[in-house]
Amino acid sequence: MAGSVSITGIEGIPEVQAGDDLAHFIAEAARAQGVQLQDDDVLIVTQKAVSKSEGRYVILDDIEPSALAIELAANWEKDARHVEVVLRESKRIVRMDRGVIICETKHGFVCANAGVDASNVPGERLLLLPADPDASAARIREGLKSETGADVAVIVSDTFGRPWRTGYTEVAIGVAGMLPIIDYVGKIDTHGRELKATWICVADELASAAELVTGKINRVPAALIRGYPVPRGEGTAREMVRQAETDLFR
Repeated sequence: MAGSVSITGIEGIPEVQAGDDLAHFIAEAARAQGVQLQDDDVLIVTQKAVSKSEGRYVILDDIEPSALAIELAANWEKDARHVEVVLRESKRIVRMDRGVIICETKHGFVCANAGVDASNVPGERLLLLPADPDASAARIREGLKSETGADVAVIVSDTFGRPWRTGYTEVAIGVAGMLPIIDYVGKIDTHGRELKATWICVADELASAAELVTGKINRVPAALIRGYPVPRGEGTAREMVRQAETDLFR
């Protein structure tokens, strides 16, 4: 168990452009801040910074909206091109109502607008989720190891809404160098009872904790968590996606 955990925002990272070496930016900013990465640290990087470095942009003027996108946009006073991009990035539409499209992405995530975002994006462009967030996390991890020598775990985080709860929180959409879930099934609780169905998604908990320092308008796209006994292993964010056969709401 961790006696104490610290969360440090990595400040001074420049505005990320397509093709930028994000691991190098993070390592340089950490050094300038006097932060030395250590083995078993957890580095959380926001999806927006990752997507920008990977050039995951769509230019709105290049989009020809479909008839469905035009119809939905007219009903909701939206940009039909934006709606079309959301439809293209979706594997399944879960629910559409009041101008909101809840989608299952090609990664298996269920979220609003398939993760397509226009906030903090310059010009008439939209930003998509990374094509493979687990691979993105793995590349950043390897880059940080090369830059600093430290064997850290890396989480790519994104902001999701939650059914039955108001407000948004960060979740892990990409993981490298750690197991995202701790399995307590078969363990004995403090009253001697065997736990039957207790899986703790620590990757989501760490991603959400990091948002306390990264924020939405702070220009701090990365955070370092130290002191948590991260479960090491070759886990992936795909493990956190509930399968259809165990989903009571599908």
